[in-house]
Amino acid sequence: MNMNRRQALIMSASAMLMAATGRSAYAQTETGDAVIRFAPHAALRVLDPVATPAYITRNHSYLVYDTLYSLDSSFTPQPQMIGSHEVTDDGLEWTFILRDGLAFHDGAPVTAADVVPSITRWWQKDVVGLRLKEVTETLEAVDDKTFMFRLKEPFGAMIEAMARPSSRPLFVMPKRIADLDPSTMLEEVVGSGPYKFLADEFRPGASWAYARNEDYIPRDEPADGLAGGKVPRAARIEVIWFPSPDTAISALINNELDIIESVSPDGRSRFEGTDVKLVARASPTASTVRFNWSQAPFDDVRMRRAVQLVVSQIDYMDIVVGDPSAYETCPAYFGCGTPLETDAGYVEGSLDNVEEARALVAEAGYDGTPITIITPGDIASFSALAPMTQQVLEAIGIPSKIETMEWSAFLERRTRTTLPSEGGWNLAHAVFDLIDLISPLGNPNFDARGLDGYTGFVDDPETEALKSRYQAASTDDERFAIVEEMQERAYDQVFYIPLGTYAQYTALRPELSDFENAPIHVVYGLDKA
Repeated sequence: MNMNRRQALIMSASAMLMAATGRSAYAQTETGDAVIRFAPHAALRVLDPVATPAYITRNHSYLVYDTLYSLDSSFTPQPQMIGSHEVTDDGLEWTFILRDGLAFHDGAPVTAADVVPSITRWWQKDVVGLRLKEVTETLEAVDDKTFMFRLKEPFGAMIEAMARPSSRPLFVMPKRIADLDPSTMLEEVVGSGPYKFLADEFRPGASWAYARNEDYIPRDEPADGLAGGKVPRAARIEVIWFPSPDTAISALINNELDIIESVSPDGRSRFEGTDVKLVARASPTASTVRFNWSQAPFDDVRMRRAVQLVVSQIDYMDIVVGDPSAYETCPAYFGCGTPLETDAGYVEGSLDNVEEARALVAEAGYDGTPITIITPGDIASFSALAPMTQQVLEAIGIPSKIETMEWSAFLERRTRTTLPSEGGWNLAHAVFDLIDLISPLGNPNFDARGLDGYTGFVDDPETEALKSRYQAASTDDERFAIVEEMQERAYDQVFYIPLGTYAQYTALRPELSDFENAPIHVVYGLDKA
């Protein structure tokens, strides 16, 4: 039989599904309930949401675990596992009471004795958790449903920390698991969320599956973003990783998949004339230029300012996205359309500023050594960034070379502080979901702890002090004023350069219903006719 390329791709997708799930692509559960077949953005390999900030591990965890608080669609924290809380007038004692009906997948009730070690494991790894840990005098379970913080100083960001959506949300686990050292990778997956992870069907890097938690009791409120009632409607969710986006698209069009998490703007044309629905994701994609502060020449703020002067968001978005309806420029480090949007301190770059930028490069005494740009070659959203930046640098007299590598190698390389000639780097790009950037405490680009902090190693004690003021602030107005100071400081010191935001699209079969377009891709509420 002769097949064209499309037919071959479709057959390949079917074979992958069969091999991965061991069942027909059209299979239903014995009870007749729906099976959702889902193509994620990446392969799942690590199951421990404390060990890694990887989005795919986070998304998996939102199906299996529950959170104490969650963000609604307006980015406002709402109770999830919590029934009520009280705080003393001096802000030093916080008492939380769990809601009724919480139980783990092994049948044990969720108690405060489980919550406390879940918090203490999480706060040893998470950048916001570390701050909460520093101000906590005691954290203890008062009774089965009640736990209490006694603080050394007010922490007005308490609920914000508990509702933190990304990249390391505060998920609650059984005490026997949460007691493990955070450096010990979890292998047992037992949560209290709407779906149970099927460990015997887990093929790392290829496929995995979940079964509905029949005992889960959702909150009464309707689903709203990541908050509200998490109603597990489908009986099973089967997930398969497609290394080729084209193959996943073919499988969806051929009704061998139900949903693709992320389709690029360029990929939309593949669905023209089909009945597939495309929905712009609630959390757009944000690209950035990131410098390595630990190495010359970008340890000199004049060099960073020179690049900032000539980087135009529109130029990058035209190259990366092309379609103006799919992108927007955004001066706000904490996101446009969020409660903390501001243009304070914004520096709008343009190639019209080339001469001014060249003067700064000369003033910095740059010796002309080519800089090293590292980039992943297997992530489509990065493909146009490094060549574009190379052109911008060349315009202002900074020669560069691009080193391309696999995603996993790129992530490891970014953590190095050695000279580029010894395996380090000078400049890299980063691509975030906007939800990662909305918190002044959690935005990784504002981690200013130098070599102990996030890759890029921004070293700015003034920003760390501003974050301490933010976490202690008691009113929204006070917090917003501090945010404006933080953003002005970041633009002045050029922590990084934002390149605008653009939409990615979720593709769904028309048979699906109850899709909640949350900032993080959650599929627990989906059903299928």
